[in-house]
Amino acid sequence: MSSAGLAVVRRAHHPDMVRVAALSAAITLNLAALVFALRPLAPQTAEVFKAPPPTFVDVIARPPPPPPPPPIVLKALPKPVPVTTPVHVPVVRHESPPVVDTPPITEPSHNAVPATPPVVASPPAIAPGVVSLAYRSSPLRFPTQALRLHMQGTVLLRVLVDENGKPIDVIVDHGSGYPLLDKSAREQVLASWRFQPAVMDGHAVKAWAQVPVSFVLQDM
Repeated sequence: MSSAGLAVVRRAHHPDMVRVAALSAAITLNLAALVFALRPLAPQTAEVFKAPPPTFVDVIARPPPPPPPPPIVLKALPKPVPVTTPVHVPVVRHESPPVVDTPPITEPSHNAVPATPPVVASPPAIAPGVVSLAYRSSPLRFPTQALRLHMQGTVLLRVLVDENGKPIDVIVDHGSGYPLLDKSAREQVLASWRFQPAVMDGHAVKAWAQVPVSFVLQDM
């Protein structure tokens, strides 16, 4: 065997020391890294990892309570107002024929007294009975106090009307149930109402007339 062949065999049986040293260093570093990774963590570091994350709570203010409902006010239903119709009394006229005094027929004589002219009876100053007269003007104002107290009703008056149609006397025949309304009706008719005067034998005369005065709230 030649020397060259012997040299080759010898290299194969002796490994490279540099390579072996590098492998040893790598293994050592890996072992050191593994030991470092497997060592227990420090207490503070472990507590940091073990402690749960902080929880943030948002405090929401409680809304204010709703306002109380308005109080319920119960109102009584208005009572139905009875409708009253004015009472009209028909005009009753008693006409009497004029009384004519006719002198007796006598024979003419030299000592005869001249005949007196016939006497015609004049019509009465006041028409008999109670009549119904037409209205010329009948303004009516509701009393303020009666309106505030919800008073209403009909007053039946007996009115003496003169020859010009002006009331000169007023009497309450049937009240409304409220003295305030009765007084107001009498005063207003006496002060400002006007009528067509009663006529007898072609002449205007005084006459008593029945006049209803109605105070109704729904008409005001």
